[in-house]
This record gives sequence, structure tokens and C-alpha cells, in this order.
Amino acid sequence: MKAMILAAGKGTRVRPLTYDLPKPMIPVLGKPVMAYLIEHLAKNGVTEIMVNVSHLHEKIEDYFGEGEQFGVQIGYSFEGYTKEDGEVVAVPIGSAGGMKKIQEFGGFFDDTTIVLCGDALIDLDLKAALLEHRRKGAMASVITREVPWDKVSSYGVVVTDQNGRITQFQEKPKQEEALSNYISTGIYIFEPEVIDLIPSGVEFDIGSQLFPLLAEKGMPFYAQARPFNWLDIGSVSDYWEVLQNVLTGEVSHMKVPGIQIQPGLWTGLNTSIDWEGTTIQGPVYIGSGVKIEAGSTIIGPTWIGHGSHICEGAEIIRSVLFEYTRVLNDVTLHETIVFKDYSIDRSGEMKHSSEYSSDEWRNARDRRRTRRKEVAQDTDTTLEKVSA
Repeated sequence: MKAMILAAGKGTRVRPLTYDLPKPMIPVLGKPVMAYLIEHLAKNGVTEIMVNVSHLHEKIEDYFGEGEQFGVQIGYSFEGYTKEDGEVVAVPIGSAGGMKKIQEFGGFFDDTTIVLCGDALIDLDLKAALLEHRRKGAMASVITREVPWDKVSSYGVVVTDQNGRITQFQEKPKQEEALSNYISTGIYIFEPEVIDLIPSGVEFDIGSQLFPLLAEKGMPFYAQARPFNWLDIGSVSDYWEVLQNVLTGEVSHMKVPGIQIQPGLWTGLNTSIDWEGTTIQGPVYIGSGVKIEAGSTIIGPTWIGHGSHICEGAEIIRSVLFEYTRVLNDVTLHETIVFKDYSIDRSGEMKHSSEYSSDEWRNARDRRRTRRKEVAQDTDTTLEKVSA
């Protein structure tokens, strides 16, 4: 079996994470999203995988190589060009355009092929999906799922007849214009004939151009609504929710790495935790080489990347800290993602470290000190009552 992973996009809705990482390299439990996809493909018998790359392509290629560590073969199709001075310029040509380029170069799509977006965690039974695709005589199949109506504008919307044949495909319609709340999960099964419909040498998109074309021409184009876990990282808030779900154990096939040193607390190698006045409520993962100073508070679900340093009095609540993050004394992070010099709250609001004024740090410190005094006073009062 063959597969293609779509990995050429810039991931603008997941910035600032994608300033320095291609979207498929965003880590979940310390491992890139795309690694989970490749492992799942290999488990389902897929041995040949093409990946179209563009933005920060070398980070994908350097990590995955030719796929030996996963037991598969991986090939790459770069979208862009090289200047005379050797500078490599990334120019994505659309998801369908990337497929056409691969086909014209070496004829990879010579059999039924699974195509997946490289930014979601899945446990789909691919063999069962392939059997249904063939049973229906489909030229193209889309794996779908139902979402709340207020979410449809973020996805491609699928409209089907009573037999599951797709009659219309709306790419990210407004909620009031959506004809269905069943959406594409970015998992497709294509026959080689589909590639023939994609024009050569132009930017062409699967959702906004190829799928409406298939529906308009009345091709054997079907939806499959299958039960499976699908964790999509379409935005920063999606990423935060995915990690919360994984850490709380809601995704059965994903396990927190490290060693569980107490209920709900996992650590990597060589961590240093000063427990004097420190409170940790799981689920929390603390990566290797992390230093936690005395008087810190960490409330899960929280992930702290390797090499980080949590200073005395810091408070971290339901947050995600990438590797080598330093949280200063008495600073509070609440439902925040910290990536290098940026912090992003749950709603997606982003701040550079230079935007934090000294007053903000001072106010955070003062609030922490006030809370500590109140706790100490309550403790003293309780002790007095017990003594009396």
C-alpha cells in the first residue's frame, strides 16, 4: 500500500509555533505529529510514503530521513526552486498541485493511495476504509465526521445523497451558508484517475478546487463516516486542547512518556525537583533535565519540555512549555503555551517576551506574595483553633 502525507503548508493559524517548525513537526508528548501518522500507516501495512514539503522542509527531511527507523520508505517532493546563488526558495503549489507534480515526476500514484494531512492524530482503521472504498467502486473517498455547526467554517463541508455519494463540497463556508455539518478530516483515498483531473503547472487545492470538480462532474466520489479518534491541530487553541486530552488519558492509544514517580506525575531522566513548599497536581509531565525550584506550583494537565527551569514561586496551570523555557520567580502562567520568546493563551492571543512590562511581572509577584500571606494566616488561624 502507498500513502502521501501533505506537509507543504506554512501553518499560519498555528503561529508562532510554525515560525520555527513546519506544522507536521509540532510535538505531542515530545514527538512530532507526523511521526504518529507514519507509525500508524506502517501498522496498517503501508510501506511507501511520499511527502510534499516546502516551508522549513529540511526539518522534516532531517528528522525522518528515508524512513528506515519506521520500517517504511519515505520520499520527498520539494515545492519551490533554487536560486543561482544556492538559496532555496519555498513556493507551495497547493495540495492537489503537489500530487500532480509527484505523478508527473515519477508516476508514484499507480495504484490506490491514501492521502493524509500531516497535522492530525488518528487511529482510523485504514484497511476497513480501503475495503469500503473498493466495495463502492469509488474513484475518491473522503473520511468525514460530524462537528457542531459553529465549527463548520473551519473545515471543508461534505454534502451527500442517501447512498453516501458526495454531491457538493464546500470549502470553509460561513455557518449560515453551510449545507451540512459533516466535514472532511483531511484523510482521502484516491484512484490514479483522480490525478488525471488535476491541471499541470498551476497551484491547485484539493478542498477548494479538486473536490468541487469531482462533485460537479458526477464522479464516483463518496464519503465515509467512520468511528475513530481524530485530533486536529488546526489552530493554537486546538493544539492546547489536544495536549490536555492526551495528558488526561482521553486518547487511549497514546501514553505519557517517562517514569511515573507518583500518581499523575511523570518525569524524564535527570530532573531536579525541590519539594520544599512545592505543589504538583497531575497529570503533569516534566521533561529530562528540568529544574523545579522550591515554592513552585504546577497544576495539570501540564507539559514541561526538557531543559526548562521553573524558578521559585512560579505558578503553572494547565500549560504547555516547550523545551528550554525559563519561568521567572513569582510568574503565573495560566492555560498558556510558551514557545521560545512567545507566549500564547488558550484563545490564541500571542505575546512576545518584549511586550511584557516590568509592571506586569511586578504585579504578578505581588499577587503571589499576597496569596501566600493569606494562606499562611489561614494556617495559623487553624493551628490556633486546634491548639485551643
